[in-house]
Formats: sequence, structure tokens, C-alpha cells
Amino acid sequence: MKLPDFEAWAVFAAVVEHRSFSAAADALAVSKATVSKAITRLEGRLGTTLFHRTSRRLTLTDSGRSLAEHAQRILSEGQSAEEAAFESASAPAGLVRVAAPLTFGIRSVAPALADFMKLYPGIKVELRLSDAFVDIVGEGIDVALRIAELPDSSLRARRIGPVLMHIVGSPAYFDRVGRPRHPADLAHHACFVYTNTANPDVWRFRKAGGEEAAVRVDGPIRTDSGDAMIPALEAGLGVARLPDFLVREELARGSLEAILEDWSLSAAGLHLLTPPGTLRPARVEALIEFLSDRLRKNCGKFHLEDSTP
Repeated sequence: MKLPDFEAWAVFAAVVEHRSFSAAADALAVSKATVSKAITRLEGRLGTTLFHRTSRRLTLTDSGRSLAEHAQRILSEGQSAEEAAFESASAPAGLVRVAAPLTFGIRSVAPALADFMKLYPGIKVELRLSDAFVDIVGEGIDVALRIAELPDSSLRARRIGPVLMHIVGSPAYFDRVGRPRHPADLAHHACFVYTNTANPDVWRFRKAGGEEAAVRVDGPIRTDSGDAMIPALEAGLGVARLPDFLVREELARGSLEAILEDWSLSAAGLHLLTPPGTLRPARVEALIEFLSDRLRKNCGKFHLEDSTP
């Protein structure tokens, strides 16, 4: 049996992560020629082209895109195996790349990371904050936090807990147009739509007695940032479906008001995601366990349901 070309697979994963032969060569501490030869060797072995190459741009082919996840898994598990061998002799160390939603990342993840790095001074963290979808495998992310109902995926996911959601608007808006008494009433209101969900135009509700409701909403603002809705909400321009951690201060001071609180919205769970594969570096495992514990406790501050993953 002919063994796989593990070195070429690892080089391929590095090129995907760093998006250029030169950057991958720098990261691997090898020459650009070594990287180029490894990719050519792998393409010849597989009988397919992995990259479209031009003088200015390097992009994955369809074949390359479908194989990138496998390459990342090979590289990650190789690194994990080596780290496991040395783990007993030294504390976890190295770089961990973390992605999180913007506001949640600032308010909850960043403070947790500060405490984590005190415990593990040898670990460095690259924190990427964005409400946009992140390609975990393609961008080389080790740990990603998402607040959503997750679609089926090959990514490994751990549910930390549910996040309480509110329907909110300003008291002045509700005084002017009336307070909805049933979710169906929202169809006649200016509803701001958060677009980073699978079905953003339909809001689903349920009541303790089992009654369910789904309403199609529309309004003057569509955005992928919950923070961007706050000024317009406080200005009395409409209502929005937002997580408690984002509007807790506004609700406390009365600039926003929550309605339909006898209904619960479909819980948007807080999930921790990692690339596929059964082995992970010790530094990543340490961060996963720390964040899972810390954020599970934080979930108790902004949800009403059981937080068992």
C-alpha cells in the first residue's frame, strides 16, 4: 500500500489558510519552491487542479474547496499528535484563533480570554470579532462562537446554552402605534430584520401552554448587526428581535421596552464550533473547556431555559 503524501496535504492546508504560497512558506519556515513542489506533487497524485493561479490571485478550484477540509483535518491531527507527546513535559502553548460575534465577543468573550491567558501565559490568542459568517476551515479558525440555530454541518459543535431573545421597541413607538398583544400583530408593525439567520423574515413563538405562532415580518431596516438597530429603535422607528445581552442596559434604563414577554421566541443557542477531526492541540482543548465553563455560567444571566448542552 502506498502511503498518502502527508507533507503535501499539510502544505495544501497551510496554503488554504494563508491564501498564498509565499505566506504559507513563511508560516512553515520553508521555501516558496518547496510549497509549490508539494502542491504540484499532490495535484499530480490526485489527478486534479487544486488552485486557480494568476499573477495577482490564488483561488481554490471546486476540487480544492471540497478537499480543503480533509487537508485541515490531516494537519490539525498531526499537530495534535505531536503536542500530545510533549504535553506531559510542558504547559500548552502556541496560537489559538478565535472568532465570535462582535458585541458578544466584546462583552463576554474578551473578558473570559483575559482570565484564560493569565492561567496559560504560553498561549497567544487571535480574536476576530464580526457578525458576518466565518468560514472556519477556510480561514483557519480553531474555535468559533455562534448565536444561532445551526444547520447540519461537518463542523464539531458544542451547545453551551440558550440565549434569551426579546421583541423590543421604544415606549414612544408603542404609545404611538399600540402594543402588540399577540405575535400575529407584528405583521402590521415596522420590524427590523437581522439577516444573519437561516430564515430572517419569519419570527417563531411559543407559549407555555403549547400554543405556537409564526409571523412574517417586514420593516425599514435589514442589517447583519444588532448594534446598528439600537439608535433607530430608540428613535421610535420600529421593533426588533434581539438577544438580552445586547439590549439589557437599554431595557434597564427604559429607552427600550420588551413586549410579548408571555411568549418565548425560538431559542437562539450559543454554540462553540471547531473544525472537523477527533484530535485537537492541547492549547485548543484548554481554551474550549475554559470557554465552555465560563460562558455556560454567563448563559444563566441571559436565558430563562435550562442551559444543559
